[in-house]
Amino acid sequence: MTDYIKRIMENNTIPGHLKMVLHDEMYHGIEVSNLAVMIAEEMGENHAFCKDLSVAGMLHDIGKLKLADYIFLEEDTLVIEQMKYVRQHSLYSYKILKEAGYNNNILNAVFYHHENYDGSGYPDNLKGDKIPWMARILRTCDVFAALTSNRSYRKAFDIKQAVEIMIEEVSDYDMKVFLTFQRILHNGTFKGIQELRSHVNMLQQEQLRLFERVAVQDRKIYGTGM
Repeated sequence: MTDYIKRIMENNTIPGHLKMVLHDEMYHGIEVSNLAVMIAEEMGENHAFCKDLSVAGMLHDIGKLKLADYIFLEEDTLVIEQMKYVRQHSLYSYKILKEAGYNNNILNAVFYHHENYDGSGYPDNLKGDKIPWMARILRTCDVFAALTSNRSYRKAFDIKQAVEIMIEEVSDYDMKVFLTFQRILHNGTFKGIQELRSHVNMLQQEQLRLFERVAVQDRKIYGTGM
């Protein structure tokens, strides 16, 4: 655990039942951010693009803090009810970042990071090149990070298993992004899951402050007029 995240986790003004969600989402953001930048750099994107993508990767799921009471329901809660709330998290992430003054490239990447390339995603069922480019990169990284992380209902898949699962659903991903992702896993630049989660640069650390601010403030469900 980085010193900065450790300090956040020791903040007594953060509700205890929220700390597990906060911990998981900060580390998930770090992993997605680092992998997304690796892909973007491999594809020749410029510094400004990679900077915005790094921020979007860090914060894409911050809206889950606003929905924690709904997402992490009792095990006997209907899955369909859980999904109704889960699918709102990209909207709340967007609203939080918009209020905080982030630029449109970051906002759109965050809002659309669950769109699938074949049009089967959400929130707007965008398809192909209609999905913002940054969001297409985040989609691949988000799924990989989720599969290789422990969940309350399963253990983390190893890298080989995660990739096999992703290949079974390859129509979800932009093929240019997916092939670059595969290349990174096998060209010697990828140092493993733990490396993705443990490296935090100054830009990423700045974004952790927003996680902390959201966690300690009133966690009411925002309306659409936020």
